Amino acid sequence: MATHYEKIIQENLTRAYQKGEMKLEEMLPATRDGRRFVFRAFGEECSLEPEGITFSGQTDTGPKGLIISLYAAHSNPGSVILEPFKAFKDLPGSMPYQGAFTVNSERVLVPHVLKIKERADLILQCFSGQSHTQGAAGDFSLLLYPLPKIALLFIFYLPDEDFPASATCLFSANAISFMPLDGLADVAEYTAKALITLVHGPS
Repeated sequence: MATHYEKIIQENLTRAYQKGEMKLEEMLPATRDGRRFVFRAFGEECSLEPEGITFSGQTDTGPKGLIISLYAAHSNPGSVILEPFKAFKDLPGSMPYQGAFTVNSERVLVPHVLKIKERADLILQCFSGQSHTQGAAGDFSLLLYPLPKIALLFIFYLPDEDFPASATCLFSANAISFMPLDGLADVAEYTAKALITLVHGPS
């Protein structure tokens, strides 16, 4: 029997494919092979098909698969607008989610800030990102693309004798155009999890 996640994923995939394969290819955007679409998501190769979603060849019927299906269902022809970057608390309706967002997407990174800086090149490669974003505060910053049309700007402060490390996550200006609010919170959370996995992987 299909799980709750699987049912929602299939509903979202049905909605996505109703747009037509050629339009979906352009709107994700992705590389199309028949009815299969391949693109980078959360630093991995992601494959979307009518039957389901895989990451690095492994079927995902959990939260990450659900995020991808939401992204596909809400895909549209718009382009990414990076600035002005927006804090999650500044997105309409975000107040009920703010506490969880702070814990799961920002504070969770604090113990790993030094390691993130050390392995920044690997992170940027996996997320098609860039560093030293113009106008960003902090000791260093990483502009990452967990999904092709949703960018996250992570701003980090290194620990010193007076202050602990800190991490802040901001969204590209029109991220809400490509994902519902609760989905955006999940995008940030699973990006943070991917960063932690990357920095503690093999050297």
